[in-house]
Amino acid sequence: MSVTISKGHQGVQAASQSSAWQRYFQLGLLTLAAGALYPLLYLRQNFEVTLLQAFGISADQLGELYTILGIIYVITYIPSGWLADRVSSRWLVGFSLGAVGLLGMWFATFPDFGSLQLIFIGWGIAGGLTFWSAILRAVKLLATEREQGRFFGILDGGRGLTEAVLASAAVAIFAYYASRPPQGSLGPVINFYVYTCLALGVICTFLLPNDSASSDEAANTTSVKSSFWKDVVLLLTIPEIWLISLIVLAGYQLLWATYSFSSYIQEHFSASAVVAGQLTLIKLWMRPIGAIGGGFLGDRLGNTKVLGWGMVIAAIVWIVFVAVPSSVPTWFLAACIVILGLLTYSVHGLYWAIIDRSQVPARVTGLAMGIISMIGLSPDIFLPMIHSAISHRYPGQLGTQIYFVYIAVCCLLGSLLVWIYHKRTENYRFPGQ
Repeated sequence: MSVTISKGHQGVQAASQSSAWQRYFQLGLLTLAAGALYPLLYLRQNFEVTLLQAFGISADQLGELYTILGIIYVITYIPSGWLADRVSSRWLVGFSLGAVGLLGMWFATFPDFGSLQLIFIGWGIAGGLTFWSAILRAVKLLATEREQGRFFGILDGGRGLTEAVLASAAVAIFAYYASRPPQGSLGPVINFYVYTCLALGVICTFLLPNDSASSDEAANTTSVKSSFWKDVVLLLTIPEIWLISLIVLAGYQLLWATYSFSSYIQEHFSASAVVAGQLTLIKLWMRPIGAIGGGFLGDRLGNTKVLGWGMVIAAIVWIVFVAVPSSVPTWFLAACIVILGLLTYSVHGLYWAIIDRSQVPARVTGLAMGIISMIGLSPDIFLPMIHSAISHRYPGQLGTQIYFVYIAVCCLLGSLLVWIYHKRTENYRFPGQ
């Protein structure tokens, strides 16, 4: 297999085709798309009780629907990457938003449980198979070699900001119709997300770049004909791909741990539900600051250096958060949560940016990201089970503390892997280049 691509291959190619403002504009569209597609799928985050009432289903049935969604994500990560390497992101992103919106229109009719299962299967395909790797690949190709950190930071931070803005609007709509029965109050919220997805789908289809591999590398690739499985085997034999996968796995668990802030603050520090909610809300608003700030800092100092030290500091702060007595003042808790929020989202934004050091050719970039996602995002499946097992063995706040210590250890291991990856890729060339 012979592939000849100059250093900074993907970003330079994309940069030569469009000016800086066009690339940032297209990045903005991708960020809006990523922030608008998933809230409809995870409507339970803000409206779970009303959702159960409106559809007449039980909590177990709702859990079954999200199990379906998670399974489809896992089995489509690798095919998602393969597809992203062969079809332009403008079509994949546009299709995904359109499919989510159209299925949302069916969802808004409050169908029976059998129909809901079909809707969630469709959403899993649209959010996983045709969207996930396409959005990551598109951002990677838009960024130059020196912009990887900031572009992925903007994607993650901007996505969080978009979700927060849309959620605020959705809550306002829900409050306006709150006097109606459950279907009457939830229906306008669903329609708000539906039409947002449909409108963005049309815009992205027309304004995103044509970044298919055929147009990217026609002049630079001497041989691009290889089967899907040969490419998978090639990528799985590269240690750097495994290192990135494990780094993402460690960093993603850091994000998962922040979901347990609220209950721990109430249990250990005897804070009220209102105070706990306010503190966790502060954490959410650290996402745009941490992700975007971490991205720019990574481009300036080195993505691997900022990522590695971010994991080390996060591990230290987690241990402090666990070790402090319950009598500490609220401002100290807020400071810990602000720091952990900033570090969590900077790590979450940066671990995709380090892929550029491996110089993965654009024709298999999507597939590589699919493989990394399947391994790195697997905590979606096993981490809730680990947390549950610890909680059953050690009930109450002790179980949560042990869980947080486990997360801190993962951060330290992740930083070690980042250091190994940094050393291995100092003068690295992708096999075949």
